[in-house]
Amino acid sequence: MATEKLVSTLSEQARKALPRHVAVIMDGNGRWAKARNLPRVEGHRRGADSVREIVSACGELGIDYLTLYAFSVENWTRPQSEVDALMGYLGYYLRKELGQLMKNNVRLQIIGQKWRLPENVQTDLDDACRKLSGNTGLTLVLALSYGSRQEITEAVRSIAAQAVEGRISVEDIDEDLISRNLYTADIPDPDLLIRTSGEQRISNFLLWQVSYAEFVVSPTHWPDFGRAELVAAIEEYSRRHRRFGGL
Repeated sequence: MATEKLVSTLSEQARKALPRHVAVIMDGNGRWAKARNLPRVEGHRRGADSVREIVSACGELGIDYLTLYAFSVENWTRPQSEVDALMGYLGYYLRKELGQLMKNNVRLQIIGQKWRLPENVQTDLDDACRKLSGNTGLTLVLALSYGSRQEITEAVRSIAAQAVEGRISVEDIDEDLISRNLYTADIPDPDLLIRTSGEQRISNFLLWQVSYAEFVVSPTHWPDFGRAELVAAIEEYSRRHRRFGGL
């Protein structure tokens, strides 16, 4: 019933033009907290509630992939106390939500420099990915310790090594080969990229993959971003005419 209710809030046009892959730059946790005279970490805690709601909503709508920019390589420069809190919330979320993710048939994938995360968080991630690997519904992709420039650099190194070893020739290097050497090799490119909190920049997120994605900027801070805001973004997406460089 919940699924039918949420889908029914979409226009017929939006239901027919539902994005297969939605990517989200979750921004505004700190500003949300500051506006309420709360510590920044409280904004991150409340942001985790929005993650839960949007994951559930995307599953109900029948979206195949949801990628969340959860922690960038640049975020390592934040105060250690804030980084520690973020890592703690991540591990807690994974353990607390695992049963619900399983019930909702969600599969989990991780992109980014996972090796830089604390060992206990890596263990939680590996455990969750393994237990959810057989699910066939929404694929939740968490970008953790992620940076697109770093991703592309690693892909170039991998391709160069393959060429040096004689496994490929220079003529073999094309867009498809590059895509297959990115973290997202088995993930379709995003159709819709949402950024919350009104900021209008990509912030080193999926630079290669969002070449033809439709951008929707929401003024809402991430802790306040819920189903209504997601539906509004999808409605906006459905009104776009995607030409992919053509007419």
